[in-house]
Amino acid sequence: MIATSALSIPEIRRHLTASVIGRHIYLFADVDSTNARLKALARAGARAGTVLIADGQTAGRGRHGQTWFSPSGVNLYASVLFRPDLHPRELGVFSLLAALALADAITEFGATATIKWPNDVLIDGRKVGASLLESGGRRDAVDYVILGVGVNLNIDRSALRSALGPSGAFATSLAETTGQDIDRNAFAAAYLNHLDRWASVGETQGAEGIITVWRRREILGGRRVEVRGEHATYTGRVLGIDDHGSLWIQDTLGRRHALTGEEVRILD
Repeated sequence: MIATSALSIPEIRRHLTASVIGRHIYLFADVDSTNARLKALARAGARAGTVLIADGQTAGRGRHGQTWFSPSGVNLYASVLFRPDLHPRELGVFSLLAALALADAITEFGATATIKWPNDVLIDGRKVGASLLESGGRRDAVDYVILGVGVNLNIDRSALRSALGPSGAFATSLAETTGQDIDRNAFAAAYLNHLDRWASVGETQGAEGIITVWRRREILGGRRVEVRGEHATYTGRVLGIDDHGSLWIQDTLGRRHALTGEEVRILD
């Protein structure tokens, strides 16, 4: 693993220009999960814009409870608290903000990022980061939303392959792509700045302002894919995402399916 500077709240703030996100920042060494820790703060009344960052995670999670490899000292693991005025059906679009912000931050650091629905960010077709949305509230109203991200910044290829096995060949880091060490404090601030901006876009332009850009950056449109759901696996062609953030697939029998969280594997 590449030696990297320690995370520091003053150093993050030195690069921070966000208007709302980052007013309160908590920085930990190793935690179980940044989302889990921030969820506890949210339930205790933490304010919108609160950020929780950890140097490492012992129980980092992706979608469907999958483990997210979270070694200490080399990457970024961060969660941000929102208290938006949303109906639960709008969470699908809100979840897109994190991947857009992460892709923008990666571009700022010299690489070109693309997005694979619903939450993966890729460089040259290999996964560099992902996001996880968790929320709380009632059936008809959202009380809080947490957007968590994990992004490989300075971890080297051998460590990824050792930890992830064969799937490590499909992962990368920003340092590997750019050929230079990444300042984690500067990158954390860049991500938070872009997330703040995308949250503002959502407030002022609504779902259309988010989805229009998302469709230009995502890589699944028109592709042949395999869908793995809880009860069935099938193949089909991607039609695109709708105004609620669901991905539409037309299977080989011509039937259309709206996906909200299933696993999608590209076949062509």
